[in-house]
Formats: sequence, C-alpha cells, structure tokens
Amino acid sequence: MKKFFLAAITGVMFGAVVTTQVAGPLIAQEASKKASVYEQLDLFGDIFERIRSQYVEDVDEADLIEAAINGMLTSLDPHSSYLAPDDAAAMRVQTRGEFGGLGIEVTQEEGFVKVVSPMDDTPADDAGVLAGDFITHVDGESVLGLTLDAAVDMMRGPVGSEIIITVVREGEAEPFDISIIRDTIKLTAVRSRVQGETVVLRITTFSDQTFTSMREQLESKVEELGGMDKVNGFVIDLRNNPGGLLNQAVRVSDAFLEGGEIVSTRGREPQDGDRFNAEAGDLAEGKPIVVLINGGSASASEIVAGALQDHRRAIVVGTKSFGKGSVQTVMPLRGDGAMRLTTARYYTPSGRSIQALGVSPDIIVEQPRPNVNEEEEDDARPGRSEADLRGSLSNDSLTEDQQRQIEEEREIAEQVAELRRDDYQLAYAIDILKGLSALGPEYAAALAKQAN
Repeated sequence: MKKFFLAAITGVMFGAVVTTQVAGPLIAQEASKKASVYEQLDLFGDIFERIRSQYVEDVDEADLIEAAINGMLTSLDPHSSYLAPDDAAAMRVQTRGEFGGLGIEVTQEEGFVKVVSPMDDTPADDAGVLAGDFITHVDGESVLGLTLDAAVDMMRGPVGSEIIITVVREGEAEPFDISIIRDTIKLTAVRSRVQGETVVLRITTFSDQTFTSMREQLESKVEELGGMDKVNGFVIDLRNNPGGLLNQAVRVSDAFLEGGEIVSTRGREPQDGDRFNAEAGDLAEGKPIVVLINGGSASASEIVAGALQDHRRAIVVGTKSFGKGSVQTVMPLRGDGAMRLTTARYYTPSGRSIQALGVSPDIIVEQPRPNVNEEEEDDARPGRSEADLRGSLSNDSLTEDQQRQIEEEREIAEQVAELRRDDYQLAYAIDILKGLSALGPEYAAALAKQAN
C-alpha cells in the first residue's frame, strides 16, 4: 500500500514537472505574441499622431481612421470591406432591387476594376459593357492602385450625368472608351417568356424579390401554355447574374429539388458551418431543366447551378462561371456603418468548392459574336425548294388540319432559327429540351426519377 501511495505521488510530481516544462514555453510564446500586437497598436497610434501634427495639410481624423479600417479589411480578400454609413444604406437599398448607378457588378483583379457582369437593361448593359471587361480609367483618371470602393466612388454621380470609362477587352487590340449616362437602376429580379413549348426564366439577381417573383411567373407561363402537360421543359437563365442573397439562392434551388443538400458553408471553426437542405416539392413537376451560365454568373448563381447539376436535376450549358465561392457576412457597426467580412466558403452537394474554379458546364457552348457580313450574305441568297419550281406537283395527301399543324411547327422552327442568330446559347438550351421531349414522356419520366 505504501509503495502504491508513493508511486501515485511520484506520478503526480512527474506530471507536474512535464506540464511545467511543456506549458512554460507555450505561455511565454503567447505572451510574446500579445506584446507584439500591443507594440503594433502603439506603432499605429504613433503614426496617426504624426500624420495629424506633421502632414503638410490638415487632415480629417475620422477619414484617417476609416481608411485604416478599410485598408485592414481589403488586405484580406477582394470582397471584405468597410461600408461607411452612406454605403451601408445604399447596399440595403440595393438588396431590395432599386439603386442608382451604372448597373455593373465589379471586382478587383491585378489592380484594375473587372466587370463581373452588366445587369440587364441598365445603362452599362445598353452601352455595351461586357462581363470580363477591365476598366482602367474613369473620365480619364486611372483607377490603377485604388481600392475597389474608391474606384466605385469615382463611377458614382448624379442621375443623368455622363461618365466615360476606358475599357480593355480580350480580343480587342487597343483600349477604348464607353460613354454611359448614369440612371436609377430598377432591377427586375426575374423575367419570363414562352418560347415554343419551353418556359424561359431569366433570373438577373438574387434580391429579396427573386423566389416569389420566379414562382409567380413560372405558374403564369405554365398556365399560358395550357398546363404542365403542354410544357416540354424549363430554361433557367443565370448568365451575367452576379449573385446576391444566399437564402434566395437556396429557395430557388429548393423549388426544383425533392430533397437532399443544396449547399453547405464552412467557416474557420467547425461550429461556424451550416448546411441547407431541400424540402419536398418540385415546381417543374419533374420536367427537364437546362441552366444557362457564363463568366458573369457568380456567387448565388453558382450555388443554384451547382446544386441542380450535382443532383442531376438540370443540364448546365454555357461557359465556366465566375468562381466566387465565398460567403460575406455584413455586420452592423457603431455609427450606422457596417463591415462586410468573408466568413465562410460554400460547397456544392458533392463537396466541391468552386472558389476560383467556377462551375463547369455539362455542355460548353460559346456565345458567338454576330458577323454582319455573313448575315447579309445569307439574306441575299434565299433558299429554294421543290414547291418553288414551276409546274411542281401539289401534295393532296394531307388534310387541312395536318397542313395547319405542319405550318405551325414550321413557324416555331423558324422562330427558333431566328433566336439562334440573336442568342445562340438560349437556342441551344431550347433545342436540348425539344430533343428530350421528342424522346417521349417515358424518357422524361426516367430522367426525372434519376435526378430525384
């Protein structure tokens, strides 16, 4: 018993020695880190006081502090930043779908402002700004070396005023100027149309109106066609959609899935992660879906495309998306300002992080630029057929109803051909749905079963 007691005491003493030997350096290292941080803060205070007292001109102390905060945030990544009270208020208005400006979503790359996407029917879109354009100058002043917020401030101005941006575009030998008239931007989150037997849903942004508007317009267009039995499929057009609210991307994805994961977010700590799952109910009732994306499809758009692709619920067509796979949290600060901080990465249901990689389409389809000369040449040589020949035999084997049906089908085909000239990617998507429909309802049902 005495030996056991002595061994226990020895064990405790040995454990104490080991703990002291291991913990000592760790505690000293932590204390050294804290001392270093305090030294850096003292350095900041010293520099701040010297600027106040010795800079060649008087400076606004609040502006200095604001610039220091913003510099700290923008050094982290292109999407973290400080929002002054006016900017925070403008952002809250923007998520409701109306704001003033040019109508472009921008980021920063290699010191220049890069256009993520122009928004539909905005001054920038009307003026011909394209996704992937680099803005090098604003009204003749270089934006190189400026923060993104500072460059955006240069592009702001009164509604109705003119701004000239200098653009570098891939495929163009020289930079060129684009004149834009600033206007109030009223974003329509969703537009819809019927093309033949296909319902096309054009989602331009993920604001708090998006899901409700999409559901209402989908139901309206299905009714216009005479019910779901008359619909051969849906096109969800996410091209040049820069993203927006995460919860809206989740709801839009959920609208076409019967279950399973939509997206997961993973932060610095495991407990900071989140997972979003779909609930039963498919607005499209199992009909085939084609999702259109391009280099201007970012963030929330990529969540939708990635979720529907991973669940095999949709065929993704177009070109590689932008690759913004990070989540920003807007945190209110004292004085009505806010901080936009990257707090997580998001992952598609299969576990893919698309940060910097983007969503790769199932079928890559480039959007060709129209060649005016080729169009004129085609128009100059109209096609001829047997029916155009003098004295050709007529076809008397068809009833009037059959002839009428053939004419209607031919008219639809001509509309698609015209669409192919205007929007090749959309026409390609519609052709896919048309092909699936031609295979019959059994194949479509099997496809839907496989997807779900």
